[in-house]
Amino acid sequence: MSKGNNANSSVNSFGARDTLKVNDKSYEIYRLYAVPGTEKLPFSLKVLAENLLRTEDGANITKDHIEAIANWDPGAEPSVEIQFTPARVVMQDFTGVPCIVDLATMREAIADLGGDPEKVNPLAPADLVIDHSVIADLFGRADAFERNVEIEYERNGERYQFLRWGQGAFNDFKVVPPGTGIVHQVNIEYLASVVMDRNGVAYPDTCVGTDSHTTMVNGLGVLGWGVGGIEAEAAMLGQPVSMLIPRVVGFKLTGERRPGVTATDVVLTVTEMLRQHGVVGKFVEFYGEGVAEVPLANRATLGNMSPEFGSTAAIFPIDEETISYLRFTGRSDEQLALVEAYAKEQGMWHDPKREPRYSEYIELDLSQVVPSIAGPKRPQDRIALDDAKTAFRKDIHNYVEEHMPVKHTKLDEAVEDTFPASDPASSLAFADDDAVVPSAAIGANGRPTKPVEVKSAERGEFVIDHGAVVIAAITSCTNTSNPEVMLGAALLARNAVEKGLSTKPWVKTTMAPGSQVVTDYYEKAGLWPYLEKLGFYLVGYGCTTCIGNSGPLPDEISQAVNDNDLSVTAVLSGNRNFEGRINPDVKMNYLASPPLVIAYALAGTMDFDFDAEPLGRDKDGNEVFLKDIWPSQQDINDTIASAINREMFTKNYADVFKGDERWRNLPTPSGNTFEWDPESTYVRKPPYFDGMSAEPEPVSDISGARVLALLGDSVTTDHISPAGAIKPGTPAAQYLEANGVQRKDYNSYGSRRGNHEVMIRGTFANIRLRNLLLDDVSGGYTRDFTKGGEQAFIYDAAENYAAQNIPLVVLGGKEYGSGSSRDWAAKGTSLLGVRAVIAESFERIHRSNLIGMGVIPLQFPEGESAASLKLDGTETFDITGIEELNEGKTPRTVHVTATKDDGNTIEFDAVVRIDTPGEADYYRNGGILQYVLRNMLKS
Repeated sequence: MSKGNNANSSVNSFGARDTLKVNDKSYEIYRLYAVPGTEKLPFSLKVLAENLLRTEDGANITKDHIEAIANWDPGAEPSVEIQFTPARVVMQDFTGVPCIVDLATMREAIADLGGDPEKVNPLAPADLVIDHSVIADLFGRADAFERNVEIEYERNGERYQFLRWGQGAFNDFKVVPPGTGIVHQVNIEYLASVVMDRNGVAYPDTCVGTDSHTTMVNGLGVLGWGVGGIEAEAAMLGQPVSMLIPRVVGFKLTGERRPGVTATDVVLTVTEMLRQHGVVGKFVEFYGEGVAEVPLANRATLGNMSPEFGSTAAIFPIDEETISYLRFTGRSDEQLALVEAYAKEQGMWHDPKREPRYSEYIELDLSQVVPSIAGPKRPQDRIALDDAKTAFRKDIHNYVEEHMPVKHTKLDEAVEDTFPASDPASSLAFADDDAVVPSAAIGANGRPTKPVEVKSAERGEFVIDHGAVVIAAITSCTNTSNPEVMLGAALLARNAVEKGLSTKPWVKTTMAPGSQVVTDYYEKAGLWPYLEKLGFYLVGYGCTTCIGNSGPLPDEISQAVNDNDLSVTAVLSGNRNFEGRINPDVKMNYLASPPLVIAYALAGTMDFDFDAEPLGRDKDGNEVFLKDIWPSQQDINDTIASAINREMFTKNYADVFKGDERWRNLPTPSGNTFEWDPESTYVRKPPYFDGMSAEPEPVSDISGARVLALLGDSVTTDHISPAGAIKPGTPAAQYLEANGVQRKDYNSYGSRRGNHEVMIRGTFANIRLRNLLLDDVSGGYTRDFTKGGEQAFIYDAAENYAAQNIPLVVLGGKEYGSGSSRDWAAKGTSLLGVRAVIAESFERIHRSNLIGMGVIPLQFPEGESAASLKLDGTETFDITGIEELNEGKTPRTVHVTATKDDGNTIEFDAVVRIDTPGEADYYRNGGILQYVLRNMLKS
């Protein structure tokens, strides 16, 4: 077992262990210059090289691995697999709960086997920030925050009690309570140390997180990225994360931003550029003279969007700006001195005159960036703000069924407000109630239009149409950590209010900052009242609209949208805008900077040209345009200087783990093992260790297996993993109802990730999954051969197979298991009784996760597939040769025999995709958790 972060490495092949003295303190370090070649590496690879030097154990991490990174060839395709041991783990509550459930279960399992439950603790520090559960149910009112938090506790009390228990029971595990901030913002403002000091050893702060936007911390020079829950658990338990030494793309920044251009505009431009270039699986590293000019908040904004580029990480090196930010956010003088001394000693301090060699090069002149938005469904689809109206008019045709007859009601003068008389669309006022008109009449410039009158007790009477902005949300880690864009938005609100402008009554306006520091500086600058006057009241501190926690639209607006099939829009300052993600009523979603979110709330529609059309009139009747209320850079800079100080950070983070009264008053079980509530539908003890022995049972061949699913190419973990709302009538809903949960309280799969009973029932249940065992059926169905091959829910069939002790296999195509949401894709597969997955090729991490859950990944022979071998999924499978693993070696292939109903057989040798000695150990033990548990017993 790799000793990881908790002891000196057992091997020191290069004699790199040495001492670094900083002021009057000495630290043990592993000097990079002991390994020739490392001095020319990019910053990010120096971090990996140090990691291998420090954790070299002669088995999983060898001298050869260290030399492979020192002799890295920038032009080569990645081929060398290394074991990276992160310094710490960060989690959010959706993905973090199962990790802690598993740790709690391990405590009981170790006690059952005669060991000490107190031994089970994270071996690498782990922090969990509860930020994914707040929903913007209430908005636009002074008590919205309080009420939303109350509802959050009502919905999630069981999970929170469990996490509070974990916080008390485990060493090196801390929980940031609800209503504090977004995990990535808390990470850069407080958790990240940039250089770790643990047990007297200093080394680079690195982390993996259970959220893809963990890369935000790259802005601080901390190498880290998002992983699935299984890798996060492994890292918590001191196990390395398997990865290939990547290609590194050098991204040179030059020039300066023009006035009116925000960090959000830069990041949307970079997203578009890198998506076009292709950076999947690569590191992106920013370099050059221009780096020093990028403020840290803007670096964090760029790092944050790494998943949208497709890169593993998007990192800035350490420099003066890093130190300034650490000082500003309240880190200690001792820490600042260590970061600077360590980075300079190890050649990790940014020197623009010494350019490392990169695999590929890209350059952006910041002066070329223009105000931008992205949409209507992908973060990389950037639109210059000048072109936004034209682009919308083009895109709307993809969302509207034109020329369908529909009943229409009479419209009154309100039409004039939406379509001035000069607009040809104003001729759509109808003379009588029963006129039949096209559902999408073609209005100005060929735009489909369908004005609908809405009467609202709270908001009065108004007309909405295709393109109406029904959600304007300042939300998400990407931008809410950036004072420049947050204060820019607030100053724009002030200017708008002073000109007499107001937001449109159909817009749901929400403000969800990433930390309480934002509230402090809004208050100090005296800007909250202006935001509230425009409806942007605080709704919560957390990840809201981006992950679909936008909350419901007001009933009358939702009804108008659905009854008339309107294609309405959301504008959010987030990083994700995929179809169906933001709100079930909203078809088109646009990413924009916080100031532009407010601008669109004032405009009320995407069918708007900010240059040519006024947002309204001032008190004297003069037209007011966006340029009239846009704050100057000087105004923003002066407000930042006067409104933000170091004390805000030190005060807000002084008791960050303590929480408010609600958190402190939660009735919380004590003791070193958890008292599971048999009635709980949120947190249940999983069966991974049931009947487990102290020594692993020998692994066995597979005989008489049936096919649970026959799948095509590019089946992602999002197809496999349970996600989103729980649909009535499905096995998960049936389980909840049998346990007394009403439909309104189903909550989401994400919130119930700590209950394997719900998650297993949602595995392979995505409505877009096509199981080729059935003709033209999509969703979580299969043929159940215990019932003569009739159609059944995948879960129900798996239960019937389990009752007859019939093992299962899944057949897949190319790139099986790409995508995110990875932990339950492997856990659910295993719990359904699947023993092997045979595919044409695997996504690397899902392949490794399957092994981590005791499922063997096998590959069809080169050039072959289920189709070419004439397999249709009705066969019975026997797989021999797996038992060779009991002799301590991994077979290159195993033999597969598929027997048809008529007795004919198809035979082939499948390639065994257990690729490292560590993976073989995991598989022999029945999975990674069992492997770690047995090691803890021995130690």
